[in-house]
Amino acid sequence: MNPFIRRSINFFAISFFTLIIGAACDKDMSVMLDNSATSNVGVTLVDSFTVQTSTVQLTDIPTASTGTLLVGKAVIPPGGAIQSTAYFRVGFSSLINDIPEAATFDSLSLVIRPSHDAYSVGDTTELQKINVHELTQALATKTATPRFPNQALPVYITGATLFSNQTFSYDSAPIGSVIFRPHLHAIDSLNIRLADQIGQDFFNKIKAGDLQMSSNDNFKEYFKGLALVPDENNTAIIAFQDTLEVRINYSYIGTDGHRLANYKTLSIVEPTYQYNNIITDRTDTPFETLTETTPLSSSVTGGLTFVQAGSGTVAKIAFPSLKEFLQNENIAINKAELVIETSSIAGDIYPVPNDLMLFIADQDGVPTSYLQSPYGQQGQLQQVPFIAGKEMGQNATYTFNLMLFLQQMKSSTIYDDSSFYLSATSPSLFSSLNTAVIASENAKPKIKLNILYTKFR
Repeated sequence: MNPFIRRSINFFAISFFTLIIGAACDKDMSVMLDNSATSNVGVTLVDSFTVQTSTVQLTDIPTASTGTLLVGKAVIPPGGAIQSTAYFRVGFSSLINDIPEAATFDSLSLVIRPSHDAYSVGDTTELQKINVHELTQALATKTATPRFPNQALPVYITGATLFSNQTFSYDSAPIGSVIFRPHLHAIDSLNIRLADQIGQDFFNKIKAGDLQMSSNDNFKEYFKGLALVPDENNTAIIAFQDTLEVRINYSYIGTDGHRLANYKTLSIVEPTYQYNNIITDRTDTPFETLTETTPLSSSVTGGLTFVQAGSGTVAKIAFPSLKEFLQNENIAINKAELVIETSSIAGDIYPVPNDLMLFIADQDGVPTSYLQSPYGQQGQLQQVPFIAGKEMGQNATYTFNLMLFLQQMKSSTIYDDSSFYLSATSPSLFSSLNTAVIASENAKPKIKLNILYTKFR
């Protein structure tokens, strides 16, 4: 046989389980194929890989213009308590003064409707309370800036907006409140009566043709907006549609002598000025010290790590020795899959992300790009679905195709100091609190990289 075409091809599947976060621990993988007379194959492979995982808190999560108002408070294991307050600005749907001259003011009310999918997080069997407060500080967008000079901004930031960590002042005394049991499939809407003095003032100014009511620009200077604030004792976070209504209710005597009722409507006319302020409290959890500048290793969390939309919590995954392995000229990668096992269960009171993605973070830990799909259009984001376990006790999984990434990593230096951030996908990343807890075994997260390759000799 021609020696230039003779080659022995052996396929190996190499699995890497994540080791402790931040602390490197090498694992030797040895494979021996017997050199028998029939196989004419003799290969010994010893490769050492350092696999690192950690829990990271992303910075500046934009939560404006999502179409969803998240309101409530819940404890979501393992990350602790989380609270969401919805801020928004309202304006007139119609500036025409069509209130009859003889009409009298009746009431002011806020009508909010649950999201179409009846989304909630936490225990919905208990009564929940929402307080409505009037803003005393105008909502203002912010332009994110890097933490250090010449540092990149996260890829998910595209301009000035409202971020989840922003807060604005509001009157400490609520102007309305509602107590309800969130049987969301049975609730069409919540009607919250607001302070009569505010409604009466609106009504009088509209009828008088006051300049403050002549345009929405003038009105927002006069009335800065509202905040929906959950009660401290709430146990669930509820999603509401942004198609809410503030109704100025009035009545009058019709031409037939009967009393008629109608209302003037205020609504969210600028979605860019509606956002959710999301606050976490991780006291007495393994993640108590997690901050935007302090990632946590599994050595201090007992192997726990998780992914959570809304709060911007992601799992960092790095393979520092992978580049060296790929530089071996005698191998060709046939298949590469990153398998993430999750102990979270679909249909639980803590919703699981339907899909996950992988941000690619640079040497500064900033997610500047994302894992692309190896198929379809160039640059297309790879979103992998939640796959439920098929057997009793088997964990659900998310499986990523890393073929294209490894090809790029082998041929260039662009990803030499990079790492993966496992994250919920858009738009749920910015409009939900979906959580996936990474399964663990022997205090190690169950994250496995399978590489099938051909070795030439």
